[in-house]
Amino acid sequence: MDGFILTSPSFADGAPIRGRYSCDGADLSPALAWEGAPAETAAFALIVDDPDAKGYVHWVIFDLPGGTSGSLPEDVARSVSSQGRNDFGRVGYGGPCPPSGTHHYRFTLYALSQPLRFPGNPSADLVRSGVAPVLLGRTTLTATYTRQR
Repeated sequence: MDGFILTSPSFADGAPIRGRYSCDGADLSPALAWEGAPAETAAFALIVDDPDAKGYVHWVIFDLPGGTSGSLPEDVARSVSSQGRNDFGRVGYGGPCPPSGTHHYRFTLYALSQPLRFPGNPSADLVRSGVAPVLLGRTTLTATYTRQR
């Protein structure tokens, strides 16, 4: 969707993400901001995955407040409700931690016509299935990360 964009003060689209947001650093979630979502957006969902690792999921968060714009601060607490289970087996954000080489991290934000209202900590697959019938638009921001060994 033209005009619906996701940005971060922590990295530019396609650029490396700093170590503080990875398993090699403090493992903090980066700050994110978006604008240009459809006017009828009632909620947002965000899924962060690694397409170089068969879609390994790093973060699932859903039922973020709707509107045409919004943001998430750096270091969203794992205790914040409406977060799913990542592929590390934890609730909340799990930063880049590639076994080798440079990997890409896809931050996909979905604009939804209604909240998903899942109980507990759903998987990314469940959130994706819930997104499909209420999707108004989506935008993606990509970062890269290479571990320094």
